[in-house]
Amino acid sequence: MENVVKWQLLLLSLHPYPTATRDGTGADLSDSMPPRPPPDPPEVPSVLSSPNEDRAVRIVTRRERGALVLAVSGDLDIDSVGPLGQALASAVDDCAGPVVVELSGVGFADSTMVNVLLQGHTALGGRMRLAAPSPFMRRLIDMIGLDSALPVLPSVDDAIDAVLPS
Repeated sequence: MENVVKWQLLLLSLHPYPTATRDGTGADLSDSMPPRPPPDPPEVPSVLSSPNEDRAVRIVTRRERGALVLAVSGDLDIDSVGPLGQALASAVDDCAGPVVVELSGVGFADSTMVNVLLQGHTALGGRMRLAAPSPFMRRLIDMIGLDSALPVLPSVDDAIDAVLPS
């Protein structure tokens, strides 16, 4: 009998929620029990393989005063820069006006992104402009001299209005 009580106590201690007879009075405790939380959903990997969703690459495309604006945000590296390259390639046929790449939301970029920007400039020519670089991008642009190859303007409005040599 003593072993049975030990097993019952062991089983009760392993149960995550109280049961109606746990207090020994036989009172119905089911109304006072908190609901069981739903099971955690299975972890789904990010489409862009970003370790932090806040830093996942996002490109929002909009038309503004005859220009195509690509607002880029996130951390761009070899694994995540593909959508920017695709957006710039699409802009070659989709837009006859300026193509503005807004960089205010970019937290990190590596040489792969710089290469994609240069390829976009080669395809789009003088229609492509960089605008509103984040502090990180401003430092990167200054450090490698990217502004000698691509026009970099302080705001999207300035980039749209700029008259650049062909």
